[in-house]
Amino acid sequence: MSKVCEICGKHPVAGRNISHSHRVTNRMFRPNIQKISIKEPNGHVRKANVCTSCMKAGKVVRG
Repeated sequence: MSKVCEICGKHPVAGRNISHSHRVTNRMFRPNIQKISIKEPNGHVRKANVCTSCMKAGKVVRG
């Protein structure tokens, strides 16, 4: 499954974990992507990879 939101374009971002002793390790911040069926403006229903923040904000019409 794709790791990019088809609505807002949110994608994984690299960062670092920093412990109390200041040891640094790499990590990834991944968006919560779900595959849902959406209704396009032309009336067709299709599957799309959408992040949960877009679903909660109402940016997508579910089909």
